[in-house]
This record gives sequence, C-alpha cells and structure tokens, in this order.
Amino acid sequence: MNADDRPEDENPHLDRPLRSFGRIKARPIKPRQAALMETLLPAIAVPDPKAGPLDPRTMMPEATEVWLEIGFGGGEHLAAQAARHPEAVMIGCEPFLNGVASALRHVEEGGLKNVRIHADDARDLVDALPDASVDRVLILFPDPWHKARHNKRRLLQDETAQAFARILKPGGTLRFVTDWLDYAEWALERLNRTEGLERMGTADQDWFVPPADHVVTRYEEKKLGDTTPVFLEFRRLA
Repeated sequence: MNADDRPEDENPHLDRPLRSFGRIKARPIKPRQAALMETLLPAIAVPDPKAGPLDPRTMMPEATEVWLEIGFGGGEHLAAQAARHPEAVMIGCEPFLNGVASALRHVEEGGLKNVRIHADDARDLVDALPDASVDRVLILFPDPWHKARHNKRRLLQDETAQAFARILKPGGTLRFVTDWLDYAEWALERLNRTEGLERMGTADQDWFVPPADHVVTRYEEKKLGDTTPVFLEFRRLA
C-alpha cells in the first residue's frame, strides 16, 4: 500500500487534502491509447490549474456553455454528452490514467472538438475556476469510500459542495449520482445545507429515476454498489 492510499491516521506526513480517489493506473495502457496520451492529450489538456486562475472560456471561445464532469471513468458519458452538445465545452476530470486513455479513444473516434481533459485531482481545477463560470457540474459514481473511517476521503464534503456552488452560474445545475445508499444520504445531507443550492424536483420525487438525458455506462451496468443508482439534482440560486 502506498502512503497516499492509507487512511489519514496512518499517514502522519500528509500535507495536502486527502486523496478522494484510489489507484491512478491498473493494467498496461493499450498501444493505440498510449499513442493518444502522447499526441491528443497535450492538445486538449486543461492548462495547469496550479499556475493560477483559469477562465474556462479560453478553452473554447465559441462555446455557449461550460460543463464540468468530475471522475469520468472510461469517458463514455463525457463523449456522449459532448456529441449531443457541440455548443458546450466539456471539461472532464479523471486521475485514473487508464480512464483518461479510454476517453481519448472516444474523443478521437467521435471527432469531438469540444472536450478538454484534466488528468488529475478535480479539486485543483475547481479552486482555479472563477465564480459563476460553469453551467453544469456532473459527479457520477465517485469513489464511495464506504468504510466509516474512510468517509473523510469522499469527494463530496461540505467544503467541496460550497466550491461547486461557487463556480456554478445562477440557474446552473449539479448532478450527483451514486450506487451506494450511504453515500447518497451523505451527499444529500451536505448539498441540502450548502448555501446557494436548492434541490430540484418535488420532495417525494423518486431519486432512483434517472434524468431524461442520463447516459448509462459500462461501469453502471456492472452494478458494483449496494443500491440501484440514486440521482440527486441541485440548482444554483441567483
């Protein structure tokens, strides 16, 4: 086990926020995808957010909307939404390199010109974005960290919920999807108490019903969680 994969109390030298994701690489990347990592990724990579404030409008000046997908897995959802909405710049964040390589294949095969990729921790990018600069935030099936002692590693915390509210434009939306019931309840509690956000839909709306524009991915079909996927939708107030 690497130091970064240990719980906080086992890693006393940790001097940055806890990682909200697990491994960053598994099996060897296929040659074609490895080539895209060398050629396509540099062309569509998001500028380094650690270098300073980052205006998403510079990534695709002609875009009329800015979407941010955090943890895009193999890139199927990201690519599908990009194909459906060529007018929007789709910024995808994913630290898992095999997932990034897979997404690049989808981008190339689809001839997609509106995808930009940040192959690292999404929190760095969110911190660099201006207030009210994003139309949609999509968080689909984040690492659940379902053991109680690891809950502090979850992406959705009070601080990140506040950060998402900050970057959303008035009327902008946040979608959170998980197949772990405890994480759904955890996320709902934190999003409900985030200033500037309101839950969309009615109080008795079935949270197992996917939105009309949801794209089912291979990951979702594996049914790795303990519940049917839960869908939470929030809107940024003016």
